[in-house]
Amino acid sequence: MSPIRFSASSLKEGRWYEYLIRFALGGAATVFTGLISSRYGAFIGGLFLALPAIFCASATLIEKHEIRRKREAGLSGERRGQMAAAVDSAGAALGAIGMLAFAIVFSLTVETSIAAAFISASFAWLLISVAAWYVRRKTRSARRVRTEQGSGSAMRGSG
Repeated sequence: MSPIRFSASSLKEGRWYEYLIRFALGGAATVFTGLISSRYGAFIGGLFLALPAIFCASATLIEKHEIRRKREAGLSGERRGQMAAAVDSAGAALGAIGMLAFAIVFSLTVETSIAAAFISASFAWLLISVAAWYVRRKTRSARRVRTEQGSGSAMRGSG
């Protein structure tokens, strides 16, 4: 299992306008959430805080980066771009599970202490997000082994 790591080199691949798009969409989603909160109250507005503000922009930009990288190498790159965007989507879904854990723990503990609620909710987010990533990684590995075993037996039987 490869460790999770940070690579700043991917920041160099982006163009300035791509970062501007992400910033603008994130800001627009924040303003939208603020307007909803002021009109309908914090309870309803809070639901919109889960809005993946830059997810759509990120997914399309990741796909474009991968396609561009493959084209520079003389390949098509469409499939690679789709796969990279799919991996990012899976990560966003796992992060959303972690955010749900954060929201639940925070709402249950905020009455006692805001600081303790924030710390415990952050820990719940981290724990649940890493656990979800680990479970997904294990189930994908198990599925891949079953698929390889199934295709290997089919190949042996056809020869």
